[in-house]
Amino acid sequence: MLPKTNMRKKILILLLFPLLFGSCQYFPKQVPSEQDLLQKELKAINWNEVDEFPSVVSCDSITDREQKKQCFFEYLTALIQQKLNIDTLGVLYPKLDTINVKVTVLPNATMEFETQGIDSLSYNHAAIDSIIKTRLVDFPDIHPALKRGIPVKTQFVLPVILNVQ
Repeated sequence: MLPKTNMRKKILILLLFPLLFGSCQYFPKQVPSEQDLLQKELKAINWNEVDEFPSVVSCDSITDREQKKQCFFEYLTALIQQKLNIDTLGVLYPKLDTINVKVTVLPNATMEFETQGIDSLSYNHAAIDSIIKTRLVDFPDIHPALKRGIPVKTQFVLPVILNVQ
């Protein structure tokens, strides 16, 4: 009888061993709160960069992120130059060869423009802004920048060369 009891004990121990030491679900776990998880995720997000830059239809086929960004900036700069060269900006201010235009692309795919760095003593800043705001309308569809799949506002400054022939 002794060997059978000993054998039963060994079998019982072998069956209970995985249950006692192998199941972590029976031990209390430290579960982080929603606020802790949210704060951790918010800290992991780089708020200074967008996941996708603004784009236009002609640049959508480009898959490389930097090339797509460059395509958008070149397209927008050329379009702004084209629209401003139609006007009298070059005639009114012949010494003004380059202006910096601050472009804001809003989440609803609209754009706003503002001149930057123009010497207000030499040039009438209000008149230049007025010309820019009246000329820079009717742009083709712009896709806003995306951050985690959500359209966001982006701003950048483009140097625009005037009187390009």
